[in-house]
Amino acid sequence: MKGLIKVKRITIFLILITILVITIGGTIRIYDAGESCPDWPTCFGTWGFDISESEQTEWYEQNPGEIDSRGSWHRYSTFQIFTEWIHRFLAGIILGPLVIVNWLLAKRNFNDFKDVRFATSVSLILIIWQGLVGMLTVKMDNENWSVVLHLGSALAFMLSLIWTWMIISRRKGANWFSFDVRRSEKWKNKILFMSLITLLTLFSGTLVSTTPGANTGCGVSGFHQSWPLCHNKFSNPITNIIAQSQLIHRWFVALVGIILIRSTYSLFQESNGISNDGLLKRTIFASTAIYVINILLGGLYILSWTEKNLFIEILSLIHLILASSSFLLIASAYLGILIVQKNNKNEILIPED
Repeated sequence: MKGLIKVKRITIFLILITILVITIGGTIRIYDAGESCPDWPTCFGTWGFDISESEQTEWYEQNPGEIDSRGSWHRYSTFQIFTEWIHRFLAGIILGPLVIVNWLLAKRNFNDFKDVRFATSVSLILIIWQGLVGMLTVKMDNENWSVVLHLGSALAFMLSLIWTWMIISRRKGANWFSFDVRRSEKWKNKILFMSLITLLTLFSGTLVSTTPGANTGCGVSGFHQSWPLCHNKFSNPITNIIAQSQLIHRWFVALVGIILIRSTYSLFQESNGISNDGLLKRTIFASTAIYVINILLGGLYILSWTEKNLFIEILSLIHLILASSSFLLIASAYLGILIVQKNNKNEILIPED
């Protein structure tokens, strides 16, 4: 059974690397480096990242069709290019091959466990899809919709890895993996709905952060005028969806926050006294708590505007990480319920080595 242990360990490593890749993706946006490698899969026609400004100029002259939206005069620093380069390196050189190895190991060692082989196959398909979407994002010069698609694909890939890890953990009889069957059945669809609306808030926030000028759509006048109010008002008529995307995002965030808090309270009330329902409660509570904290962090980001016309962008990166974490926790709870429901009867456990 050593091969099985390898699959689980590789999956955990893949999860950690994927977290790093998503974080670097957010860092690329913070440092305005989304188009710092204008071609794909190479970077200014090379496999490196140390591209001087004169070399960039020469390459643009030879490839005028690749000049990005910032204009022919714009040049990128070595650090900006490196963030895009290391993002591609981790995804293409580390994640891709390891996903293939994991799939081959699962195929060879899990002949009797179709769910494990299927989950690793999904991971393989999604990492290939993610590479294609990454290429599309570069070709589209980081259009906001392409960035949303890229992020969504990354989260789907992450869920496939979490799914694989949870299946193996369940098969090995992990003590922590326990859901009350009746409670889970009642809450399954509710949790799916909660995960979807949380994902939509994440996507709407991504659209705001990747749309020029949207971050200042409610003004930068300071506390209460710009946040939580918008131009010192609770609401404004929507006349331009793109320009007022921040206001729409805030309305959506508030509505989803109310739904999450109310649902979490109801879950705790209904499951009171159920001994094996702790994992579900803890997961949903953690997701809701992170979501609420992230609302405050979003406000802090707006209030961080300085006289130099800049936000504290590290707050935006943390904002993205917390939003992704909130979604992944709820979605993982849903996957856990499905796993338990499917394998509750006649379940075959993998013996310990």
